[in-house]
Amino acid sequence: MRVALAALTFACLTSTAAFALTPAETLDANHAASGAWDGKTAVRTEYAYSGQGLTGKVGTTADLNDGRFVQDFVIGPLTGGNGYDGHQVWSKDNAGIVTLQEGGDAIPLAVNNAYRNANLWWRADRGGAAISGDGTKTDAGNTYDVLTIVPKGGVTFDAWFDARSHLLYRIEEKQGGVLNVTTTTNYRATDGALIAVDTVTGTGNPKFDQHSTLLSAKFLPRPDPAIYAPPASAAPDFAIAGGLHSVTIPFDFTGNHIHAKVMMNGKGPFNFVFDTGGVNLITPDLANQLGLTVEGASEVRGVGEQTAQSGMAHVDAVDVGGAKLDNQLFIVYALDSLYPSSGIHMPGMIGYETFRRFVTTVDYGAKTITLTDPKYFDPKDAGTPIRIAFNQNAVTVPGSYAGIPGKFQIDTGSGGGLALDAPFVLDNHLDAKLHSVEAVSGWGTGGPSRAQVARGDALVIGKDIVIPHPVVDFATDKAGAFADPTLAGNIGGGILKRFIVTFDYGRSVMYLKPVTSPVADLDTYDRAGVWFNLAQNGFTVIDVTKGGPAATAGLMPGDIITAVDGKPNPALPDMRYRLRNDPPGTVVSLTVMRDGKPLTFAITLRDQI
Repeated sequence: MRVALAALTFACLTSTAAFALTPAETLDANHAASGAWDGKTAVRTEYAYSGQGLTGKVGTTADLNDGRFVQDFVIGPLTGGNGYDGHQVWSKDNAGIVTLQEGGDAIPLAVNNAYRNANLWWRADRGGAAISGDGTKTDAGNTYDVLTIVPKGGVTFDAWFDARSHLLYRIEEKQGGVLNVTTTTNYRATDGALIAVDTVTGTGNPKFDQHSTLLSAKFLPRPDPAIYAPPASAAPDFAIAGGLHSVTIPFDFTGNHIHAKVMMNGKGPFNFVFDTGGVNLITPDLANQLGLTVEGASEVRGVGEQTAQSGMAHVDAVDVGGAKLDNQLFIVYALDSLYPSSGIHMPGMIGYETFRRFVTTVDYGAKTITLTDPKYFDPKDAGTPIRIAFNQNAVTVPGSYAGIPGKFQIDTGSGGGLALDAPFVLDNHLDAKLHSVEAVSGWGTGGPSRAQVARGDALVIGKDIVIPHPVVDFATDKAGAFADPTLAGNIGGGILKRFIVTFDYGRSVMYLKPVTSPVADLDTYDRAGVWFNLAQNGFTVIDVTKGGPAATAGLMPGDIITAVDGKPNPALPDMRYRLRNDPPGTVVSLTVMRDGKPLTFAITLRDQI
């Protein structure tokens, strides 16, 4: 009788649309409308996938009591899997190498997925989640009852339920600061339980939407819990030539970036950037030189607020000074589009996939990289150990800034020092604490990044490594890498060059050992107040700091610098180095073209922070 009365009440409310349902009524209505889920213990679903220029299949097994899950996929050139056993989140790459995912929002997002898998919101206690109503909203002329839900141990998401059918229509959830929207439509019954046939997930650009179509669904007896646990990693797909235990190669350190030689499919050497915050990557030009087939069109995010596009290609053989990897999947992206902002051509990048296989030691003092077979690594002289955690390919460490704890990404690919993410800055009111200047502070795949820059309070890495007063970028970006609310900030080459840094990804440890030689260009900041990129006829002025030396001299965005002190422009990294390190009071004469007319400006360098 109570069920029948509730159903009648919902029907009346739906037909009149006079009142919004309470959260409890919304979830009870969804439970009633979703069919015969009660008493079922596990489900296996398989979907056809299409999106981002790729097609394939995705299969998931989920426990309907607590939501634990394991997923496998074959999508174009991508094969692998991931899972959550109620405690650990893990991922498996193309070669079968398994990595625990403990950084960023990896675990809270897995908790959210488990909550929804098991429909914990149907339980009397709503699965322990905090749930509030967000009224009714419309989309394409239809009305939805919207709830804001925070599972215990998870993060906030919004759930939209169709006001007529009461079926789940949409999930809106931020992942790494990016809003992901998943819509579910066209439900059909399996053993009396309704399951959405069509699922679309996107981040705002339909070009990159991912579509899944239900192929099959089967309810199962409760499987052995071990199926959700991290599996054993596959056999290694790497070796060091000549039976050596390690190899050491030199690197060029320009603009706080690491560049070293790499052979690809027996060709090269090519000058790659080495980036712990990145992935194995090559440019379309290099892919073409190597005769590779490029597949897919995925969305790329990084520093800056814009997005870009990438593909994927298999590389048969990678050789880093005798450290060899076979059959590797590389991202194909126009990395060399960053040449105007860096002044260095970059045909490729060595990232997470390579570091995951070797123990990697970056000696910033000697300017060498050593790759060691993990079986033979001895940490006794490596320095202070710090536990690291992974969020996909990114490496994070615990630490604090100004006594405020947080998680920091370790990023050898960043030429900056310490950049604090915009949400961390705002949440802790750090933007008002120190004298600073507002400026373009860096450039990435998403274009310029802006920040308030200051000489800051103490940075602590782990528990014992203290950097007293580094230069700090207090990011103001609204999107991109520095708008991620799950991180406190990013630690780049400007900080790391104080150390010999050893990454043992397999054991989730980073070691820091101070270099013994003097460190050049340490904790310096631009004394001119100008950001410029390379242009065809010189340097293009992109940004001029308000009230800074360049602005005082009369320089403006859009000016083309054609000469410095009467001589042709130096290399871009050298010019930036000079404007950071020449002493205050130095006068720099710039010859500039503005509206087709030559002008000369004398900039007197001074400390801005």
